[in-house]
Amino acid sequence: MAHFLFFARIREQLGQATLELTIPAQVATVADLLLWLQSRGEPFASVLQDRSLQVAVNQRHARTDDLVTDHDEIALFPPVSGG
Repeated sequence: MAHFLFFARIREQLGQATLELTIPAQVATVADLLLWLQSRGEPFASVLQDRSLQVAVNQRHARTDDLVTDHDEIALFPPVSGG
């Protein structure tokens, strides 16, 4: 079972900080994962359509073509800006 962590406005919009889900076998990449989560309906559908969303898999920044498994820790957060 994958462990999801949600940060900042994503956590606020989803109304939860963490979630445990079994990722289906057909979900292989970060892009697949985001589409699958959006298919779960609201509020995921509207929150996760943001193209600037950042993803980390097992505490490493991930690209959309990076692989995911059902045993990963997946963090979703908005882009970070600094000064």
